[in-house]
Amino acid sequence: MKGDLASLRAQEFPWTADTIYLNNASVGPLPERTRVAVEAFNRKRAAPLLVLDRELFATLAESRRLVAEMIGASPEEIALTINTGSGLSLAARALPLKAGDIVLTSDREFPANVYPWMLLKDSGITLELAPTTPDGWPDEDRLLERLRDPRVRVLAISLVQFSNGYTVDLAQLSAATRASGAYLVVDAIQGVGQVPLDLRKTPVDVLACGAQKWLLSPWGSGFVYVRRELIGKLRPSVTGWMAFEGTDDFTRLTQYDDTLRGDARRFEMITLPYQDFAGMNASLGLLLATGIGSIAEHLGALHAPVLEWAAECGVRVVSPVGGHGSGILCVAPPDVGGAFRALKSAGVVCGVREGAIRLSPHFYNTVEEMERVVSILEGL
Repeated sequence: MKGDLASLRAQEFPWTADTIYLNNASVGPLPERTRVAVEAFNRKRAAPLLVLDRELFATLAESRRLVAEMIGASPEEIALTINTGSGLSLAARALPLKAGDIVLTSDREFPANVYPWMLLKDSGITLELAPTTPDGWPDEDRLLERLRDPRVRVLAISLVQFSNGYTVDLAQLSAATRASGAYLVVDAIQGVGQVPLDLRKTPVDVLACGAQKWLLSPWGSGFVYVRRELIGKLRPSVTGWMAFEGTDDFTRLTQYDDTLRGDARRFEMITLPYQDFAGMNASLGLLLATGIGSIAEHLGALHAPVLEWAAECGVRVVSPVGGHGSGILCVAPPDVGGAFRALKSAGVVCGVREGAIRLSPHFYNTVEEMERVVSILEGL
């Protein structure tokens, strides 16, 4: 990747010449090809006669195809959504849960993967927040132990934790839920695009992901994956009119048929923001061409200067390294606020989460930029 990085930055992220952007875990930038795709779509949209129905639906079909390729699924298992919460709310409302059931999650999950389950208390369903480890990471041993309780019907977990970058052992959790019969629901917004994922090898039941972070896509684009064998068993609690068979034929729209589609489109809410998905398609094409495995390897190399500095200076690293690591690297120097202000003053864009500085570079970032971060922190 190194040989092509300068060209990639110049062509797709020209603004990186003026700033160091390390905040992809918050909002990912739009590559130039994506910005152009959105603007071209909106130019047509200004004169609606230029936008044909078949082009609109072809855009969405391409989105499902590209997402499926990204996560190791089939397009029929993909429903397009506007954000992660839509997919998680779908799971909370459509899974066949009953009074007395328990939904298990970690007590430091991002709120999008907590509140939809919390609302189920009116139906007699309990949300159990499992304490994290002393490091603030999901306690996977405890989760596995609790899955032996037959009352635990759902394990809802983030693929990558937003506040420290911890990547769960999805294969282990998948095997445990397959054995217990519990549903595995995954909030994947902090993982897809930077952590390799193949759901053909690691089955989950529902996986939700907004595309505005690591997928470098417009706000209002995202998806939910529903395992093929589960699709026909779930009925959406809120429905769109094109979720039903026959609604592709606009010449007989009043010949109502209450048969839901046999694929994941039964969970889609039309009308979707077509221009945002046109942009998402451009971004996914770029990421797939680069390769998620190559991106993950590059991010590991980017972390090295900061990790070396932290080890030399005795600064606490909040994030795991090794198999549970990800593109998110969190460090907690003695004066987090002062360090954050110094970085910001020097033109470094990053975040602060749960008492630590969160650095989240992507594949367009360079080792030299991370070394610049180290020099700023050393100056404190």
